Amino acid sequence: MLSLLARSPARSLALRSVIARGHATAVPADMAQRSAETIPLLRHSWTKEEISKIYHSPLLDLVFRAASVHRQHFDPSKVQLCTLMNIKTGGCTEDCSYCSQSSRYSTPTTASRLLQNEPVIQAARKAKENGSTRFCMGAAWRDLQGRKSGFNRILEMVAEIRGMGMEVCTTLGMLSPDQARQLKAAGLTAYNHNLDTSREFYPKVITTRSYDERLSTIEAVRDAGINVCSGGILGLGESDEDRIGLIWEVSNMAEHPESFPVNALVPIPGTPLENNEFVNHHTMLRTISTARIAMPSTIIRLSAGRHKFSEAEQAMCFMAGANAVFTGENMLTTPCSSWDEDKSMFSRWGIEGMKSFEQAAVREKELPQYSQSLSRDQSPSAASTNVI
Repeated sequence: MLSLLARSPARSLALRSVIARGHATAVPADMAQRSAETIPLLRHSWTKEEISKIYHSPLLDLVFRAASVHRQHFDPSKVQLCTLMNIKTGGCTEDCSYCSQSSRYSTPTTASRLLQNEPVIQAARKAKENGSTRFCMGAAWRDLQGRKSGFNRILEMVAEIRGMGMEVCTTLGMLSPDQARQLKAAGLTAYNHNLDTSREFYPKVITTRSYDERLSTIEAVRDAGINVCSGGILGLGESDEDRIGLIWEVSNMAEHPESFPVNALVPIPGTPLENNEFVNHHTMLRTISTARIAMPSTIIRLSAGRHKFSEAEQAMCFMAGANAVFTGENMLTTPCSSWDEDKSMFSRWGIEGMKSFEQAAVREKELPQYSQSLSRDQSPSAASTNVI
């Protein structure tokens, strides 16, 4: 078992961090060693019945179990700070019923062209100065067909932001294997392509892109050596069984997603879901806890709608295993908690931001590029921006 631990970056990182911490959450080294030795291997063969049993267990027991799993794989005093920028807004041909960027709906969102490089680079610099270590860029497209010049500009953006020592993520719609390889060559860290919900409920939300098409893009991204970021949205009108189905789908992938965003729908006027009720906190908490247990080494990102939860409600989500947020000025077309607000909140909790490439799963795909970025990121000026 010890040899298995030595070969597992996530486990050795968790063990080292628990032993090294000197604050109130630290545990004795011998206890940490015994705890680490009992960490189960990652599973990719969950049944829906098993996921359902976890999801429907008594809530406080569920949170306690998830918190215990989280501490076996991550340092609970750290969160990943990400900033998401819309680099091409609106005019999308898809019919995603939750999205104000669809050209099929009359919403407050105004369509615009792909931004030039410089405003994006400036936004990334500002995000880094404020402590964000992953910069994400979103473009409201179905796919990249006929967008060669725009795609080339995005490749330039990726390379330049990566050169700043930041992790870089994009969400550009469906990708071909060749496009995924080009993004990897440019230095892309992760690609976001959410499944949104269960396979069964999906056709009630989107009809212009199939579930299998989403899975094909995820496969192309993974095959290119890019980290997969794929999660879902709560509050679409789905049932508990649909949330269970989503977690079952991603937890049985050949490789768990590097990150699993959990979004709470923010209903936007003009979209078909404009009158949906905001998801309740205990549903959010059950989803995060279940995802943490099923995918112990995956980053779980508390994403859209976070600003609507109280500080106490957010704290419970992080207790249950959430360990990443979007922070900054906006999150695509919905509000986002500001950097200062988040810094203050995390400071009260004794939580600090992860450094770029700190997560073991990311480092494994980044070598040898990781060592170059790390040396830049650990310069005196850069290091001061990576900790809250």
